[in-house]
Amino acid sequence: MKTIVLILLFCTPFLFYGQTQNGIVVDAFGNAVENAYLINHATNAHAHTNELGLFSLDKTQIGSTIEITALGYKKIAYSVLSNESRIVLEDAVFKLDEIIIQQKLSAMNVISKIDLQTTPVNSSQEILRKVPGLFIGQHAGGGKAEQIFLRGFDIDHGTDLAVSVDGMPVNMVSHAHGQGYADLHFVIPETVEKIDFGKGSYYADKGDFATAGYVAFQTKEKIDKSLISLEVGQFNTQRMVGIFNLLGNEKTQSAYIATEYILTDGPFDSPQNFNRINLLGKYTIRLDDKSKFTLTASRFSSSWDASGQIPQRLVDEGAISRFGAVDNTEGGSTSRTNINAALIKSIDENTFVKANVFYSKYDFELFSNFTFFLEDPINGDQIKQKENRSLYGLNSELNKKMKYNDWDILLQVGVGFRADATKDTELSHTLGRTTVLNQIKLGDINEVNGFNYWNAEFKLGKWLINPAVRFDYFKFSYQDKLATTYKTQSENEVKVSPKLNFIYSHNNDLQFFLKTGMGFHSNDTRVVVENNGKEILPTSIGADVGTIWKPIPKLLINAALWNLYLQQEFVYVGDAGVIEPSGRTKRMGVDFGVRYQLSDYLFFDTDLTYTYARSIDEPTGQNYIPLAPDFTTTGGLSFQKWNGFSGGIHYRHLKSRPANEDNSIVAKGYGIVDCNINYEYKKITFGISVENILNTQWNETQFATETRLKNEPNSVEEIHFTPGTPFYLKGKVSYRF
Repeated sequence: MKTIVLILLFCTPFLFYGQTQNGIVVDAFGNAVENAYLINHATNAHAHTNELGLFSLDKTQIGSTIEITALGYKKIAYSVLSNESRIVLEDAVFKLDEIIIQQKLSAMNVISKIDLQTTPVNSSQEILRKVPGLFIGQHAGGGKAEQIFLRGFDIDHGTDLAVSVDGMPVNMVSHAHGQGYADLHFVIPETVEKIDFGKGSYYADKGDFATAGYVAFQTKEKIDKSLISLEVGQFNTQRMVGIFNLLGNEKTQSAYIATEYILTDGPFDSPQNFNRINLLGKYTIRLDDKSKFTLTASRFSSSWDASGQIPQRLVDEGAISRFGAVDNTEGGSTSRTNINAALIKSIDENTFVKANVFYSKYDFELFSNFTFFLEDPINGDQIKQKENRSLYGLNSELNKKMKYNDWDILLQVGVGFRADATKDTELSHTLGRTTVLNQIKLGDINEVNGFNYWNAEFKLGKWLINPAVRFDYFKFSYQDKLATTYKTQSENEVKVSPKLNFIYSHNNDLQFFLKTGMGFHSNDTRVVVENNGKEILPTSIGADVGTIWKPIPKLLINAALWNLYLQQEFVYVGDAGVIEPSGRTKRMGVDFGVRYQLSDYLFFDTDLTYTYARSIDEPTGQNYIPLAPDFTTTGGLSFQKWNGFSGGIHYRHLKSRPANEDNSIVAKGYGIVDCNINYEYKKITFGISVENILNTQWNETQFATETRLKNEPNSVEEIHFTPGTPFYLKGKVSYRF
């Protein structure tokens, strides 16, 4: 008997530490809470919930107490009552001191979570601005995708930034207007739940376009209350939003529809006549606690007139105002229809699969005039860019957790493809939108990208080591319909992109990281076939070293030093139908950010970036990269849920930068201040917002362009710009039910 007692006493600690507690964390409406942090203080065992809200916490048994924290929820202490726990969290006022710096590659995403909580997204332009250091500019009547600037890149409309929504790509390969064109206007801001972002090419699941980084948006699965909102403002602006919960507070399934309609003339002398309509429907069903299926469908269409970019000399002469036009027949129309089906299936407590399939039907037509009468002194240089496209694809990933001695191991294997087929992608010389003078380019594009990646995470104590490799296969095909004989030009290319990242988590308040990786600069199919398969996907090599630190409970600091080398940059200029090679480039810089909670209701944030960007093969003084930002900063104060009030005041500043290679033409910088205030009374919210409250004169986008005006004897190269919005007042009323 004594022997049996001794054996039991000896084995009890091992039984205790060997037990594992599995469960799920949800909110009051049954939605899975991702990235909740669970810790058993008695054994120091900790875990995070996955995308299904599931967790597996070792060294924990029935009777143990678990502490759970998650952003935007009340911290709770939960007593384990069974081997399968269902933990429900209640909403709470956001508290920065409850933030846990997670030991994971995407730990920086805590910043976008903080910003979404403290300053919710109110417009489609603000969606991308939630990424620290990212600037945007609109220069075609509000209907085109915004021009994007990040880490020393003039990304144009998305060439080096991979953008997705619910796992569906937004960027368009070999687009009629420019490579990687990413039009996010089909996203209704009020439906955005999460913004996942990463800078650099260090992420195995991100390939094409992810040179400077990626941004992945996730829309809400469930709507708490239905919403009707009306917004009116200067420049004949009206915006109406409706979001309707179709199934109430069902625990196992949810469905809602959302719509947005916008009208505005803008501040221009020639009205924009801009209109856009969005429709979204989303249905989610939890098949059981360990699987989830989601079906999303959306439709977007827009049309507009534009005043285009105007030459500085006309404004200086007083011939036109800053909001005037040289050719006011510019403009266009676009539409996109999306269907996206997604499944997350848990196989066991350590294994799950996620996949989504998608289809998009996309149409685009744009009229622009960048050079006025440079090429055609009689009819002018207006061009039409047009395409219609079908886009479909698959993303799938297997996640497997394992344990080997003291190592916690996560293995991810992904496989998928994307296929784009365009019909009659066109570049034509036109007159007044109605007359086609001659066709410059016309053809069909087919591009397929198949990929596979292997990603592993090895955790040992405070260290996480993340080796990964990605394989991409491309098939480029182009049929030139202006050629005298039928011929399909095609090229193939395989790209291997290794990554290696290290994370050291000193504790829950201090983390250091070193990220390294190789990627590639994405190129247009027409570039690929023009170059006969030579240097069609040049290599990028980059590294980040930095820290995320909470020196005191309510202060979060992030900082990074980074560099990026590009072997070659080939750019297809859709406006001219030509290829512009720019040689090897190097970029290096510093990112710095602060988030500070001054009280339960008041928050401060700021981000600063400095970048040094140069061409390698050009002589000093002639090696500037045009329009590459070198210094940017954003920041402000915001307050939430203070006696029914919320709002804030925020600034953004972009320093003057070279507009051409020798810096002889300078794109002027700007500083803008915006503010908003809202008051919630029972079910009604009243709001006022002001863009550019100081009424600053600024150029939203600008280019060094050679142009000639009608009857002008010689061409002139100088700054051409689209003016930024002046003082812009809007009011809003919302009703929730």
